[in-house]
Amino acid sequence: MRRRYGHYWARLVGSVVAVLVAVAAVVGVGDSWWQLLLAAGIGVLMTQIAFLGHDAAHRQIFASGRWNDWTSLVLANLLVGLSYGWWQGKHTKHHANPNKRGVDPDIDLPVITFTSAQADERRNRFTAWFMKRQGWFFFPLLLIEGLDLHVTSTRRVLSREPVKRRGIEITFLAIRLLAPLALVFLVMSPLKAVAFLAVELAVFGFYMGASFAPNHKGMPIVPPDVSIDFLSRQVLTSRNVTGGRLMDVAMGGLNLQVEHHLFPSMPSPNLRKVAPTVREYCAKHGVTYTEMSLLRSYGVVIRHLNEVGLGVRDTWTCPLVAQYR
Repeated sequence: MRRRYGHYWARLVGSVVAVLVAVAAVVGVGDSWWQLLLAAGIGVLMTQIAFLGHDAAHRQIFASGRWNDWTSLVLANLLVGLSYGWWQGKHTKHHANPNKRGVDPDIDLPVITFTSAQADERRNRFTAWFMKRQGWFFFPLLLIEGLDLHVTSTRRVLSREPVKRRGIEITFLAIRLLAPLALVFLVMSPLKAVAFLAVELAVFGFYMGASFAPNHKGMPIVPPDVSIDFLSRQVLTSRNVTGGRLMDVAMGGLNLQVEHHLFPSMPSPNLRKVAPTVREYCAKHGVTYTEMSLLRSYGVVIRHLNEVGLGVRDTWTCPLVAQYR
Protein backbone atom coordinates (compact mmCIF):
# COMPACT_ATOMS: atom_id res chain seq x y z
CA MET A 1 0.00 0.00 0.00
CA ARG A 2 3.05 2.28 -0.10
CA ARG A 3 2.00 5.66 -1.47
CA ARG A 4 3.98 7.33 -4.24
CA TYR A 5 2.99 10.90 -3.49
CA GLY A 6 1.96 12.05 -0.02
CA HIS A 7 -0.52 14.80 -0.86
CA TYR A 8 -2.85 12.30 -2.53
CA TRP A 9 -3.95 11.04 0.89
CA ALA A 10 -5.34 14.46 1.73
CA ARG A 11 -7.22 14.57 -1.57
CA LEU A 12 -8.61 11.06 -1.12
CA VAL A 13 -9.85 11.71 2.41
CA GLY A 14 -11.06 15.16 1.39
CA SER A 15 -13.10 13.69 -1.48
CA VAL A 16 -14.96 11.31 0.82
CA VAL A 17 -15.58 14.04 3.41
CA ALA A 18 -16.75 16.45 0.70
CA VAL A 19 -19.28 13.92 -0.60
CA LEU A 20 -20.64 13.34 2.91
CA VAL A 21 -20.87 17.09 3.49
CA ALA A 22 -22.68 17.50 0.16
CA VAL A 23 -25.25 14.86 1.13
CA ALA A 24 -25.79 16.53 4.51
CA ALA A 25 -26.17 19.91 2.78
CA VAL A 26 -28.83 18.56 0.41
CA VAL A 27 -30.81 17.26 3.38
CA GLY A 28 -30.26 20.48 5.33
CA VAL A 29 -31.32 22.87 2.55
CA GLY A 30 -34.46 20.85 1.93
CA ASP A 31 -37.17 21.70 -0.58
CA SER A 32 -35.70 24.98 -1.82
CA TRP A 33 -34.55 26.42 -5.13
CA TRP A 34 -31.25 27.20 -3.39
CA GLN A 35 -30.52 23.55 -4.07
CA LEU A 36 -29.57 24.51 -7.63
CA LEU A 37 -26.47 26.32 -6.36
CA LEU A 38 -25.58 23.25 -4.37
CA ALA A 39 -26.14 21.11 -7.48
CA ALA A 40 -23.63 23.22 -9.42
CA GLY A 41 -21.10 22.81 -6.61
CA ILE A 42 -21.62 19.05 -6.61
CA GLY A 43 -21.01 19.00 -10.37
CA VAL A 44 -17.63 20.67 -9.78
CA LEU A 45 -16.88 18.24 -6.93
CA MET A 46 -17.66 15.22 -9.11
CA THR A 47 -15.29 16.48 -11.79
CA GLN A 48 -12.48 17.00 -9.30
CA ILE A 49 -13.01 13.46 -7.98
CA ALA A 50 -12.96 12.18 -11.57
CA PHE A 51 -9.56 13.87 -12.03
CA LEU A 52 -8.32 12.03 -8.95
CA GLY A 53 -9.68 8.76 -10.33
CA HIS A 54 -7.81 9.47 -13.57
CA ASP A 55 -4.55 9.72 -11.58
CA ALA A 56 -5.25 6.46 -9.75
CA ALA A 57 -6.04 4.66 -13.00
CA HIS A 58 -2.64 5.78 -14.32
CA ARG A 59 -0.93 4.20 -11.28
CA GLN A 60 0.10 7.61 -9.95
CA ILE A 61 -1.09 7.32 -6.35
CA PHE A 62 0.19 3.98 -5.01
CA ALA A 63 3.11 1.76 -5.93
CA SER A 64 0.69 -1.18 -5.81
CA GLY A 65 -1.36 -1.72 -8.94
CA ARG A 66 -4.06 -3.43 -6.86
CA TRP A 67 -4.44 -0.40 -4.60
CA ASN A 68 -4.65 1.92 -7.59
CA ASP A 69 -7.31 -0.30 -9.18
CA TRP A 70 -9.48 -0.34 -6.07
CA THR A 71 -9.04 3.36 -5.54
CA SER A 72 -10.19 3.95 -9.12
CA LEU A 73 -13.18 1.68 -8.62
CA VAL A 74 -14.30 3.56 -5.53
CA LEU A 75 -13.67 7.01 -6.98
CA ALA A 76 -15.05 6.37 -10.47
CA ASN A 77 -17.88 3.91 -9.88
CA LEU A 78 -19.01 4.59 -6.32
CA LEU A 79 -18.47 8.37 -6.04
CA VAL A 80 -18.72 9.69 -9.62
CA GLY A 81 -20.88 7.05 -11.29
CA LEU A 82 -18.62 6.13 -14.22
CA SER A 83 -17.35 2.64 -15.01
CA TYR A 84 -13.64 2.27 -14.35
CA GLY A 85 -13.42 -0.74 -16.68
CA TRP A 86 -15.07 1.18 -19.53
CA TRP A 87 -12.83 4.19 -19.03
CA GLN A 88 -9.64 2.13 -18.70
CA GLY A 89 -10.14 0.32 -22.01
CA LYS A 90 -11.08 3.52 -23.84
CA HIS A 91 -8.30 5.62 -22.35
CA THR A 92 -5.62 3.00 -22.92
CA LYS A 93 -6.36 3.04 -26.66
CA HIS A 94 -6.20 6.82 -26.65
CA HIS A 95 -2.81 6.96 -24.94
CA ALA A 96 -1.33 4.36 -27.28
CA ASN A 97 -2.39 6.23 -30.43
CA PRO A 98 -3.59 9.78 -29.69
CA ASN A 99 -5.45 11.42 -32.57
CA LYS A 100 -4.90 8.43 -34.85
CA ARG A 101 -7.84 7.97 -37.17
CA GLY A 102 -9.65 4.67 -36.74
CA VAL A 103 -7.80 3.87 -33.51
CA ASP A 104 -8.27 6.69 -30.99
CA PRO A 105 -11.85 6.48 -29.62
CA ASP A 106 -11.70 10.11 -28.49
CA ILE A 107 -11.95 11.30 -32.12
CA ASP A 108 -14.68 8.86 -33.06
CA LEU A 109 -17.87 10.33 -31.62
CA PRO A 110 -21.37 10.00 -33.10
CA VAL A 111 -22.28 13.71 -33.12
CA ILE A 112 -19.08 15.73 -33.63
CA THR A 113 -16.84 15.14 -36.66
CA PHE A 114 -13.12 15.49 -35.99
CA THR A 115 -11.53 14.59 -39.33
CA SER A 116 -12.13 15.40 -42.98
CA ALA A 117 -12.57 11.68 -43.70
CA GLN A 118 -15.36 11.45 -41.12
CA ALA A 119 -16.97 14.54 -42.62
CA ASP A 120 -16.96 12.98 -46.10
CA GLU A 121 -18.55 9.80 -44.74
CA ARG A 122 -21.25 11.52 -42.69
CA ARG A 123 -22.15 14.52 -44.83
CA ASN A 124 -25.65 14.51 -46.29
CA ARG A 125 -28.40 17.08 -46.69
CA PHE A 126 -29.54 16.55 -43.08
CA THR A 127 -26.11 16.88 -41.44
CA ALA A 128 -24.44 19.47 -43.70
CA TRP A 129 -25.91 22.51 -41.91
CA PHE A 130 -24.85 21.28 -38.48
CA MET A 131 -21.38 20.17 -39.54
CA LYS A 132 -20.57 23.60 -40.96
CA ARG A 133 -21.30 25.07 -37.51
CA GLN A 134 -20.34 22.17 -35.26
CA GLY A 135 -17.51 24.14 -33.65
CA TRP A 136 -20.02 26.60 -32.21
CA PHE A 137 -22.23 23.74 -31.00
CA PHE A 138 -19.34 21.82 -29.38
CA PHE A 139 -19.36 23.56 -26.01
CA PRO A 140 -23.18 23.77 -25.66
CA LEU A 141 -23.29 20.04 -26.38
CA LEU A 142 -21.02 19.47 -23.38
CA LEU A 143 -24.02 20.32 -21.18
CA ILE A 144 -25.39 16.83 -21.93
CA GLU A 145 -21.96 15.15 -21.79
CA GLY A 146 -22.44 14.22 -18.13
CA LEU A 147 -25.60 12.26 -18.88
CA ASP A 148 -23.93 10.61 -21.88
CA LEU A 149 -20.94 9.52 -19.78
CA HIS A 150 -23.20 7.87 -17.19
CA VAL A 151 -25.31 6.12 -19.83
CA THR A 152 -22.39 4.97 -22.01
CA SER A 153 -20.30 3.58 -19.16
CA THR A 154 -23.28 1.83 -17.57
CA ARG A 155 -24.26 0.29 -20.89
CA ARG A 156 -20.70 -1.01 -21.29
CA VAL A 157 -20.76 -2.74 -17.90
CA LEU A 158 -24.14 -4.32 -18.62
CA SER A 159 -23.08 -5.53 -22.07
CA ARG A 160 -21.56 -8.90 -22.92
CA GLU A 161 -18.14 -7.38 -23.51
CA PRO A 162 -15.48 -8.49 -21.01
CA VAL A 163 -15.24 -6.32 -17.89
CA LYS A 164 -12.96 -7.12 -14.98
CA ARG A 165 -14.79 -7.18 -11.61
CA ARG A 166 -18.14 -6.77 -13.37
CA GLY A 167 -20.16 -7.60 -10.25
CA ILE A 168 -18.38 -4.98 -8.16
CA GLU A 169 -18.68 -2.37 -10.88
CA ILE A 170 -22.42 -2.97 -11.27
CA THR A 171 -22.94 -2.86 -7.50
CA PHE A 172 -21.01 0.38 -7.06
CA LEU A 173 -22.73 2.01 -10.06
CA ALA A 174 -26.17 0.97 -8.82
CA ILE A 175 -25.51 2.52 -5.41
CA ARG A 176 -24.11 5.71 -6.93
CA LEU A 177 -26.83 6.22 -9.53
CA LEU A 178 -29.89 5.14 -7.54
CA ALA A 179 -29.10 6.55 -4.09
CA PRO A 180 -28.89 10.20 -5.25
CA LEU A 181 -32.16 9.78 -7.16
CA ALA A 182 -33.89 8.53 -4.04
CA LEU A 183 -32.35 11.29 -1.92
CA VAL A 184 -33.33 14.26 -4.10
CA PHE A 185 -36.88 13.03 -4.68
CA LEU A 186 -37.35 12.42 -0.96
CA VAL A 187 -35.97 15.84 0.01
CA MET A 188 -37.40 17.98 -2.82
CA SER A 189 -40.53 18.31 -4.88
CA PRO A 190 -40.39 16.47 -8.23
CA LEU A 191 -39.79 19.69 -10.21
CA LYS A 192 -36.93 20.82 -7.97
CA ALA A 193 -35.45 17.32 -7.96
CA VAL A 194 -35.39 17.17 -11.76
CA ALA A 195 -33.90 20.66 -11.95
CA PHE A 196 -31.25 19.70 -9.36
CA LEU A 197 -30.21 16.63 -11.35
CA ALA A 198 -30.17 18.59 -14.62
CA VAL A 199 -27.89 21.30 -13.20
CA GLU A 200 -25.52 18.80 -11.58
CA LEU A 201 -25.19 16.77 -14.78
CA ALA A 202 -24.80 19.89 -16.94
CA VAL A 203 -22.01 21.34 -14.79
CA PHE A 204 -20.27 17.97 -14.50
CA GLY A 205 -20.38 17.32 -18.24
CA PHE A 206 -19.35 20.83 -19.23
CA TYR A 207 -16.46 20.93 -16.75
CA MET A 208 -15.21 17.51 -17.83
CA GLY A 209 -15.46 18.27 -21.54
CA ALA A 210 -13.96 21.75 -21.24
CA SER A 211 -10.98 20.26 -19.38
CA PHE A 212 -10.31 17.47 -21.88
CA ALA A 213 -11.06 19.43 -25.09
CA PRO A 214 -7.84 21.54 -25.15
CA ASN A 215 -5.63 18.46 -24.86
CA HIS A 216 -5.81 17.12 -28.44
CA LYS A 217 -8.70 18.71 -30.35
CA GLY A 218 -7.36 20.72 -33.26
CA MET A 219 -3.95 19.06 -33.12
CA PRO A 220 -2.54 16.91 -35.98
CA ILE A 221 -4.60 13.88 -37.02
CA VAL A 222 -2.53 10.77 -37.74
CA PRO A 223 -3.74 8.70 -40.74
CA PRO A 224 -4.23 4.97 -40.00
CA ASP A 225 -1.37 3.91 -42.29
CA VAL A 226 1.27 6.23 -40.78
CA SER A 227 3.70 5.08 -38.07
CA ILE A 228 5.39 7.66 -35.85
CA ASP A 229 8.03 7.30 -33.16
CA PHE A 230 6.86 7.51 -29.55
CA LEU A 231 8.17 11.00 -28.80
CA SER A 232 6.70 12.61 -31.91
CA ARG A 233 3.43 10.68 -31.63
CA GLN A 234 2.79 11.90 -28.10
CA VAL A 235 4.13 15.46 -28.39
CA LEU A 236 2.87 16.49 -31.84
CA THR A 237 -0.71 15.48 -31.07
CA SER A 238 -0.86 17.06 -27.58
CA ARG A 239 -1.31 20.63 -26.41
CA ASN A 240 -0.43 22.19 -23.06
CA VAL A 241 -2.48 24.96 -21.46
CA THR A 242 -0.41 27.71 -19.89
CA GLY A 243 -1.04 28.95 -16.37
CA GLY A 244 0.24 28.47 -12.85
CA ARG A 245 -0.66 26.15 -10.00
CA LEU A 246 -4.26 27.36 -10.06
CA MET A 247 -4.61 26.01 -13.60
CA ASP A 248 -3.13 22.70 -12.42
CA VAL A 249 -5.88 22.44 -9.81
CA ALA A 250 -8.67 23.62 -12.10
CA MET A 251 -7.78 21.11 -14.84
CA GLY A 252 -6.55 18.30 -12.61
CA GLY A 253 -3.11 18.32 -14.22
CA LEU A 254 -4.57 17.79 -17.70
CA ASN A 255 -3.20 21.19 -18.70
CA LEU A 256 0.26 19.57 -18.85
CA GLN A 257 -0.86 17.09 -21.47
CA VAL A 258 2.46 16.73 -23.30
CA GLU A 259 4.27 15.63 -20.14
CA HIS A 260 1.35 13.43 -19.09
CA HIS A 261 1.45 11.54 -22.39
CA LEU A 262 5.20 11.07 -22.17
CA PHE A 263 5.10 9.99 -18.51
CA PRO A 264 1.54 8.73 -17.86
CA SER A 265 2.37 7.17 -14.47
CA MET A 266 4.13 10.28 -13.15
CA PRO A 267 2.09 11.93 -10.33
CA SER A 268 0.41 14.98 -11.82
CA PRO A 269 1.98 17.44 -9.30
CA ASN A 270 5.40 16.51 -10.71
CA LEU A 271 4.55 17.20 -14.36
CA ARG A 272 5.28 20.91 -13.99
CA LYS A 273 8.75 20.10 -12.66
CA VAL A 274 9.76 18.13 -15.76
CA ALA A 275 8.11 20.48 -18.28
CA PRO A 276 11.21 22.69 -18.80
CA THR A 277 13.35 19.61 -19.52
CA VAL A 278 10.78 18.25 -21.99
CA ARG A 279 10.46 21.62 -23.70
CA GLU A 280 14.24 21.90 -24.08
CA TYR A 281 14.57 18.32 -25.35
CA CYS A 282 11.86 18.84 -27.97
CA ALA A 283 13.49 22.05 -29.18
CA LYS A 284 16.84 20.28 -29.45
CA HIS A 285 15.37 17.48 -31.58
CA GLY A 286 13.07 19.64 -33.70
CA VAL A 287 9.78 18.31 -32.30
CA THR A 288 7.07 20.98 -32.09
CA TYR A 289 6.00 21.57 -28.47
CA THR A 290 2.62 23.30 -28.36
CA GLU A 291 1.31 25.37 -25.45
CA MET A 292 -1.15 28.26 -25.29
CA SER A 293 -3.71 29.91 -23.03
CA LEU A 294 -6.98 28.17 -22.22
CA LEU A 295 -9.13 30.67 -24.14
CA ARG A 296 -6.88 30.52 -27.18
CA SER A 297 -7.02 26.72 -27.15
CA TYR A 298 -10.83 26.88 -27.11
CA GLY A 299 -10.68 29.17 -30.15
CA VAL A 300 -8.47 26.66 -31.96
CA VAL A 301 -10.91 23.84 -31.15
CA ILE A 302 -13.92 25.79 -32.45
CA ARG A 303 -12.14 26.89 -35.63
CA HIS A 304 -10.82 23.39 -36.34
CA LEU A 305 -14.22 21.74 -35.95
CA ASN A 306 -15.89 24.32 -38.20
CA GLU A 307 -13.21 23.89 -40.85
CA VAL A 308 -13.57 20.11 -40.75
CA GLY A 309 -17.32 20.47 -41.12
CA LEU A 310 -16.82 22.74 -44.10
CA GLY A 311 -14.67 20.12 -45.78
CA VAL A 312 -11.32 21.88 -45.35
CA ARG A 313 -8.41 19.44 -45.52
CA ASP A 314 -6.39 19.14 -42.32
CA THR A 315 -3.46 21.50 -42.86
CA TRP A 316 -1.65 19.92 -39.92
CA THR A 317 -1.87 16.42 -41.29
CA CYS A 318 -0.27 17.01 -44.68
CA PRO A 319 3.23 17.89 -43.36
CA LEU A 320 2.90 15.09 -40.84
CA VAL A 321 2.15 12.55 -43.54
CA ALA A 322 4.96 13.84 -45.77
CA GLN A 323 7.44 13.51 -42.91
CA TYR A 324 6.52 10.08 -41.56
CA ARG A 325 5.01 8.14 -44.44
